[in-house]
Amino acid sequence: MIRALTGFSTRSPWKVIALWVVLGLAAAVLGQAFVFRAVQTGNAGFLPAQYDSAAALKIAEERFGAKPDANLLTVLVARSDRAPLTAADEQHIDAQAARLSEKRVAMPRTEETMPLAQDHSQVPRVSPAMTAPDRSFRLLSVELTGNPADPGVQETYRAFRDSARDALAEDGLRTGFTGGIADRVDTTDAEKTRSTVVGIAMLAVIVLLHVLVFRSALAALLPLLAVSVIGGAAAGAVVGAALLTGIGLSESTPSLISVVLMGIGIDYFLFLLFRFREQLREHPEQSGREAAALVAGRVGTAITSAALTIVAAFATLGVASFGQFRVLGPAIALSVLVMLLGSLTLMPALLAVTGRKMFWPSRALKREPRPGSAARMGDRVARRPFVLVLASVALLGTLAAGVVGMRMDYGQGGGGGERTAAVATAAEVARALPAGVSDPTSVFVTASDGAALTVERLAGLSQALAGVGGVGQVADTVLSADRRAARIDLFLTSDPQRQEARDLVTGPVRATAAARTPAGTEVHVGGTAAVFADIATAVDKDLRVVFPVAAALIALILLALLRSLLAPVILLASVGLGFAATLGASTLVFQHALDRPGVDFTLPLVLFLFVVALGTDYNILMSDRIREEMARPGPARAAVGRAVRHTAPAIATAGLVLAASFGSLAVTPAPSTQQIGFATALGIMLSAFVLSIVLVPALATLLGRSMWWPVRPRTRTQDSDPDARRSPDRVLVG
Repeated sequence: MIRALTGFSTRSPWKVIALWVVLGLAAAVLGQAFVFRAVQTGNAGFLPAQYDSAAALKIAEERFGAKPDANLLTVLVARSDRAPLTAADEQHIDAQAARLSEKRVAMPRTEETMPLAQDHSQVPRVSPAMTAPDRSFRLLSVELTGNPADPGVQETYRAFRDSARDALAEDGLRTGFTGGIADRVDTTDAEKTRSTVVGIAMLAVIVLLHVLVFRSALAALLPLLAVSVIGGAAAGAVVGAALLTGIGLSESTPSLISVVLMGIGIDYFLFLLFRFREQLREHPEQSGREAAALVAGRVGTAITSAALTIVAAFATLGVASFGQFRVLGPAIALSVLVMLLGSLTLMPALLAVTGRKMFWPSRALKREPRPGSAARMGDRVARRPFVLVLASVALLGTLAAGVVGMRMDYGQGGGGGERTAAVATAAEVARALPAGVSDPTSVFVTASDGAALTVERLAGLSQALAGVGGVGQVADTVLSADRRAARIDLFLTSDPQRQEARDLVTGPVRATAAARTPAGTEVHVGGTAAVFADIATAVDKDLRVVFPVAAALIALILLALLRSLLAPVILLASVGLGFAATLGASTLVFQHALDRPGVDFTLPLVLFLFVVALGTDYNILMSDRIREEMARPGPARAAVGRAVRHTAPAIATAGLVLAASFGSLAVTPAPSTQQIGFATALGIMLSAFVLSIVLVPALATLLGRSMWWPVRPRTRTQDSDPDARRSPDRVLVG
């Protein structure tokens, strides 16, 4: 199957290229246009129905008209001269709120608006909320609908913000905007220049690495173009699958897919380029098309094994209970399969078309490469394997010790953000009102006995909740239209996204609500703090299930590929140690050095899958080459040295490219994405430069051919192995 695909691609390269350009670009455009329609907003919708906050959300939607894509916004209105508000000021504010709630906000069309983009023009819901006790400001509650990550929704918010600010300024009033979409837009605007610079820098690093390695502009730029086309098609396939199945993607999924595909796609192209260059160097009489066919067939097997490792690892997320994980796994698995298809078709076709011109103007094809750092590392591993094993384990073990005392952060903020206008407005509100006033915890009561609810019937519950320590204020009870449900909003004194709020909700608030539930009713607690408390429970359960299942699947793939019982154990143990070291280092950086509340709750699982799956890719490449070299006559130590010499450059270059790709996420506005970017980049570097180039070869040197027990590689004679007749220094990378 693999050779059939690569063979057809190298025989009819222009047909393959044309097909990818047409279908790939079409899928990419459609994917970009519809991506935000496929993304589900918020995290509550990803919780299973049995969780308390999920039940509360269902009541809010069915009985109180809450919309799943609603963006709640708090507007602070105060006098421009800082004087206390008068009764007349309050009347002006409420009158302007009424006018704003009747005025349609048109979504501006900008140069960045995608074709076929959804129109988010709408009439916002604006209502007065409360006045500060010192009358320093009055708050308005605003609701806009739409995915807050959608640029069109953000532009609609900006239009509303400017309109409200101008209208209230006419009455001598100043405004501030905070909560939800206001925080996101302000942070995005503050980070826009930095994100652009980082994106350009990442591409520059990738191009520079290719130029330094291959001394060719075409070899530097063509992989980027090819991966962009394949990646666009993969993203479009994921978006299309989500829309067809009705499964909402998590907000972080598109950005993660983009980074993953950029990294692994260039990795796969690098594996092909290294082998292609060696083939052309070894056989100057061979045409580019013939060399491309031979190389693609050989390397295609390794690329397929590497890709299927990632697919298997992320497919295990399908057993998770938390919907965000359950959706992320299949999405990345599908995108990687599309990238694998491109690696077996488009990339070989490009090699067949370009041939030796791929490396122009480099003269590397006409001379033997001089021994470099990779050769010295191979000699060092062969001479002193025990010392290198001890040094590697000591380094990784020291970093892994950082997991001691690790805490999970289930909030959205995580600290470390920019001091934006939204943050300043939130601080001004918190000085006069409870911290949770703009994001209340809601207690929902439903009648199970068929009797109508009344405020008097719920008075005891409301009073009991008001007496809970940490509840700053309790709003008036709101009854549903059919009087079969009621909502009691609690304004906590702590930020709803902090651990203190989650402990308060899961402990005293839920305990009090359960103890004081009126007869014939049911009570559910919802809101941000309750949602993240339940997410914490779901994630803890998922970690105990997904880790062993993923490890078992990867072990089965390694067993099938390496045909050994001992080698897979060594590879899994090494990547497991690499994962622990990466997680420990991330904890030291974010929880201790940067004083964040903890590491993001998604980090351990995502990091485990990325580092173990991608790190295993490099180990597969190195181990397969070690096995190939040990099948040739001579000592095992010399075989390992040759394997390191010829494989380390490909692994090192691929590791740097992949780390740069993930590292670009470390400067994005979202703190959770920052952590994933930093940690994954670090994990890839450790996997490439410590595990694959040092630790695994050193262990292979110590174990010798017994590493492949019970099926040791047979030693081939020069007569039976054409590659063995060549000089050991001229063996193909692979």
